[in-house]
Amino acid sequence: MNYEDILYEKRDGVARITINRPKLYNAFRAQTCEEFIDAMKDADFDKSIGVVVITGAGDKAFCTGGDQSSHDGGYGGRGVIGLPVDEMQGAVRDCRKPVIARVNGYAIGGGNVLVTVCDLAIAAENATLGQVGPKVGSVDPGWGTAFLARVVGEKRAREIWFMCRRYTAAEAERMGWVNKVVPAAQLDAEVDLWCREILEKSPTALAIAKRSFNQDSDAIRGIGNLGFEALALYYQTAESQEGVKAFQEKRKPNFRKFVAGG
Repeated sequence: MNYEDILYEKRDGVARITINRPKLYNAFRAQTCEEFIDAMKDADFDKSIGVVVITGAGDKAFCTGGDQSSHDGGYGGRGVIGLPVDEMQGAVRDCRKPVIARVNGYAIGGGNVLVTVCDLAIAAENATLGQVGPKVGSVDPGWGTAFLARVVGEKRAREIWFMCRRYTAAEAERMGWVNKVVPAAQLDAEVDLWCREILEKSPTALAIAKRSFNQDSDAIRGIGNLGFEALALYYQTAESQEGVKAFQEKRKPNFRKFVAGG
């Protein structure tokens, strides 16, 4: 596959996937997801690779989720909601190699979910994490909610989704959202250090450990599959579309005219 939306590099046992849409704060469209999935599968099957690093181009954003400018009700792609985002998240989970999120800026919405599903996360001090789904008529009904609760705890996960606030890297570290926070100038060196330490370990033992960790929470995949089916219907409603229109028109959405479940 020829890559247009991502950069993919393999060197010294490390595969690096960079979402390369900096002008859009590395928001992903359907094509981005397809390329990401392809690269993740390549890294998984390449026996020379022992660890995968995911990041975003530039110094402003890791990833800010789905590209709302391409959200025409289906994001112009395949999958239940156009974006095969559940497959993208699953590719990270299914990869037998440890996957590290190099969080170099904003990790918002689907970008934050991507951080959550990665095995490890190292963030720059200026990184910002948070959710925006309910502000723009969306939600992640699987890994981004149920699994996030396992990562940061039920109360914090509900706060993150219900309030849609933004959190500093230091706050995220205290919650267990990320493993390590370093000055931006030291981010690459820290990620490289973690990669080298991982590459010294038994790849088979690491794969078994990852499968074991995943097995305990893999039922969330089914929750997500069911949730995305519901989300496809929700995106067709005036309520969800109000969120998208408000975002595009740079105004606050008026959700109070809608009734939950109605």
